[in-house]
Amino acid sequence: MVPFSFADQEWCLTAAGALFWPRENALLVADLHLEKASFFASHGQMLPPYDSRETLERLALALRETGARRVFCLGDNFHDSAGPERLEPHAAGMLAALTRATDWVWITGNHDRAAASRGTLAEELTVSGLTLRHQARPGATGPELSGHFHPRLRLTVRGRRIVRPCAVRSETRMILPAFGALTGGMDAADAAIHAALQPARAIDAVLGASGRLVQYPLWRAA
Repeated sequence: MVPFSFADQEWCLTAAGALFWPRENALLVADLHLEKASFFASHGQMLPPYDSRETLERLALALRETGARRVFCLGDNFHDSAGPERLEPHAAGMLAALTRATDWVWITGNHDRAAASRGTLAEELTVSGLTLRHQARPGATGPELSGHFHPRLRLTVRGRRIVRPCAVRSETRMILPAFGALTGGMDAADAAIHAALQPARAIDAVLGASGRLVQYPLWRAA
């Protein structure tokens, strides 16, 4: 895990893109998109039906790594509102075990307005002065954590194209990378991401590399 400071608090970013909040002993993840493969299969695009298992295995590993007792899922938890009913028994059992073992909160997103039976459901939530919501709200004041955009940093290094999931942050707000196993991504430098974080003086991409926090400037106020 890579420690860093944000909004006057300490955090740790896991290799898989989860955010650990020591003060709340909480793990935050965004955009699981569980049952995305089965959604596409129902529309004729056949994909291997194991994305939910892989995502939940990664989530279980992050919980073991951090010891977190709370989980905040920041929206688009399932790829669609019928996703919970499509969970195959193995994945359903994994999710039931995880939600039994922790204080679990589902923040709703634009893809899902429902969640699995266990846990608390909320449109947004404020915890220790930080607002947790699915999509960053332009013009909002105060610290905020969100998801929705699936940011990815795109770089060319020595002629090689590199794409990595990343967080994007301003002084007081941060957009988490997508945690789901079957999720695409938006260029972290995209104007839509920058507009969502305004007002800001600076916007940076943040990711862990070789055990340290790497920060790439994306935008600076004139």
